[in-house]
Amino acid sequence: MTGTLPHREDAASKAIREVLGGDAPARATRGPGGEWYVPVDKSSFERAIPEIAARKFVLISLFCVEGFSPESRHSLLYVLERKGSILVLVRAVAGGQATSVATIFPSAAWPERECRDGFGIGFTGTSDTRRLLLHEPYPKDFHPLDKAFTNAPIVTNDDVPAADEYPFKAMTGEGVYQVAVGPVHAGIIEPGHFRFSVIGETVFNLEIRMFYTHRGIEKLAEGKSTEDCVKVAEAVSGDESVANVTSFCMAVERLSGITVPDRAWYLRTILCELERCCSHLGDEAGMLTDVAFALGSSQFSVLREEVFRKNAELTGSRFLRGMTCIGGVSRDIPRDRLADLAEFVGQLRKRFRVGLSIVLSTPSVIDRFSTTGVVKRELLRPLNITGPVARASGGRVDVRLDHPYGVYDRFVPVHTPIADGDVLARFTVKAQEFLDSLDLIERLIAAIPEGPVQSNEPVRDGYALALVESARGQNLCWVRVKDGRIDRYKVRTASYCNWLAIEHAVPGNIVADFPVINKSMNLSYAGTDM
Repeated sequence: MTGTLPHREDAASKAIREVLGGDAPARATRGPGGEWYVPVDKSSFERAIPEIAARKFVLISLFCVEGFSPESRHSLLYVLERKGSILVLVRAVAGGQATSVATIFPSAAWPERECRDGFGIGFTGTSDTRRLLLHEPYPKDFHPLDKAFTNAPIVTNDDVPAADEYPFKAMTGEGVYQVAVGPVHAGIIEPGHFRFSVIGETVFNLEIRMFYTHRGIEKLAEGKSTEDCVKVAEAVSGDESVANVTSFCMAVERLSGITVPDRAWYLRTILCELERCCSHLGDEAGMLTDVAFALGSSQFSVLREEVFRKNAELTGSRFLRGMTCIGGVSRDIPRDRLADLAEFVGQLRKRFRVGLSIVLSTPSVIDRFSTTGVVKRELLRPLNITGPVARASGGRVDVRLDHPYGVYDRFVPVHTPIADGDVLARFTVKAQEFLDSLDLIERLIAAIPEGPVQSNEPVRDGYALALVESARGQNLCWVRVKDGRIDRYKVRTASYCNWLAIEHAVPGNIVADFPVINKSMNLSYAGTDM
């Protein structure tokens, strides 16, 4: 979709004119979601990146696409965001090499390693050449996201030489010792490794390693119909299935020009907020479990179970699966069921407030939460930290406000700024957001219009970007449909970025504080290990 820079410039179009200059405004195209795509050559890219960073753009995603630019087989798409506008720099990769931007945008550190593992693209000037997705047993020169690779059994190298083992950062000195936690954990969570460097009881460095069970979600989507890929999107992360399938459907709807009926958007939004309620209740209960306050934990766990059961009554799924589809929702929810939900929400609010008052009046809980696991505000932009973790550190980022979708322009969530950045701040923010979600659900039910819940417009070829606000923060999805099939499905959840925040939050605390710091962020292994 070709576009002309608007008379009233947003941050992206202004950067195109003032930073890229030359013929960049003429080459810029407007995506169906309002994002700007600009192809840039090597010299223009390297010249522009520092200036774009100086203008306070945030690198929210970086990924590779094949067959996107005529100049090269592989193209890198750098997705940059500022003040509700999105700029996508399209960099054709010649000779399989690109320039690293991780020193300018630290949030590029993992995506660059991912592009190297998945597509074989090298990045000059990087200080981290370790594998990310592909652990030691994978063969060398194995790049499974490349279209030349066909899904098939592979021969792994199970006898890995010591020289090829993953090199964790070396921390040495008198009294320093290492505490290795994981990758296998007690319980049912996915694997992840945490390497603590400790003096006495105090942690002075933490390094994390993920991607132990990489599932190849993006490769799995390749070649599927858009309808079949709906189920793939729902499986990205079990407890944020609504958020991920909503972003996928939004991207397909945008590239196809599909108009979603108003009633369907009301129902989708109710589902999104119910999912947020379940997530925040689980986090509140988990944080209290980790400080041995069973009285509070049990109350929130009971409420979460009741919300799950209400989800099953409404949709047939405790995790709200099978409802959101391309063009709307798969089936309507009758008005009497919605009225029953409104009554349930009112009772839920009262019981939650009782439990919350008990927690916030218990000195032992406040003592464990306060000043523990601080995430500093200055980390938010460089690492693209979003969601409740960011809002508890004074950040104001929220996709529902910055890039309103569906009916969020009419039903706007309200945030009370908190800047302490500790576990107590994250507990408080999630409690406030839980109550705000209940308010939104009641307002949506009261105002929901009659009408159809699904559009019958066909899916077309094209590409589009979509952002949604999951319970954990900003989730991104980019979809390209070619010949009626998925050519590229890129998904990036909030956890993928927020995991790096924990490396900064834990040092200065003791090892025993790690579980509650970790739970206060509620980072998804599955939502990262895709």
